[in-house]
Amino acid sequence: MILSINNLTKKYDANIAVNNLNIEFKKGINALLGANGAGKTTLMKIIVTALKPTEGEITLDGKNIVENEKMYRNMLGFLPQDFNGYPEFSAKELMFYMGCLKNIPYKEIPSKTNELLKLVFLLDVQNKKIKTFSGGMKRRLGIAQALLNNPQILLLDEPTAGLDPKERIRFRNIVSNLSKDKIIILSTHIISDIEHMADNLIVMKKGKVSFEGSQEEILKKLNGKVWECSLLKDEINNVKDLDVLGKFEIEKDGSILIRGLSDVSPHPKAYKVQAKLEDIFLNYFKGGQFNESAN
Repeated sequence: MILSINNLTKKYDANIAVNNLNIEFKKGINALLGANGAGKTTLMKIIVTALKPTEGEITLDGKNIVENEKMYRNMLGFLPQDFNGYPEFSAKELMFYMGCLKNIPYKEIPSKTNELLKLVFLLDVQNKKIKTFSGGMKRRLGIAQALLNNPQILLLDEPTAGLDPKERIRFRNIVSNLSKDKIIILSTHIISDIEHMADNLIVMKKGKVSFEGSQEEILKKLNGKVWECSLLKDEINNVKDLDVLGKFEIEKDGSILIRGLSDVSPHPKAYKVQAKLEDIFLNYFKGGQFNESAN
């Protein structure tokens, strides 16, 4: 199963939100990564048919989704960025309500509700009102309602925004377990959400795709170019040709650990270190470019 974005553009008057996108989403976790305003949410809304593109098309296994829209929508599950449910509903009531909206046979809704609330660790609070839930509980409930129709394509827009570290770890574990037989499209600007988890990375910047591939492929772009050096304050001025990634740590002896990018050694004390996704994006979203000739 392949969901293909073909020459997709969305314009709002003079503003181009997404610009001639060509992407292939396959089974597993596909991470849409980019700063706020990169076009991620616009693309997600087009994929779930909440917005129409100005140009281009989306196909599922070669068939235009517009021509098979009802069938396509039945295959979708969506957690929007601003999901809050209905505050006066209980979790159970919301699941029943959403089940009816998704045309799930009523006799199947109770068992699906129990199964999914258990999956997201909310079964014991199913009768509590949503307005009493924490942000993390609401996001987990959002996943549960998105899974009611057993979707083959699951879209999660900024799913961990505002969550504490414990909730984010729990959320990532849930998503990882779901990715075995679904196309999951996860939009985020938080690196730790997708590090070691995403099967495919799509980096967006100003409405365009800047990179598409595996984590290993994107890390090769900085292979041999990331350096660290531990220096005293009066030695820092001797550092040359280093694009500092903004990672400064004061060590116990008063020295400062600097991490940055350079084609050559920036200081006699500098040493090469393994590139991380954080390095890629700190550099790229500061205005750096991927070296397409890297291998």
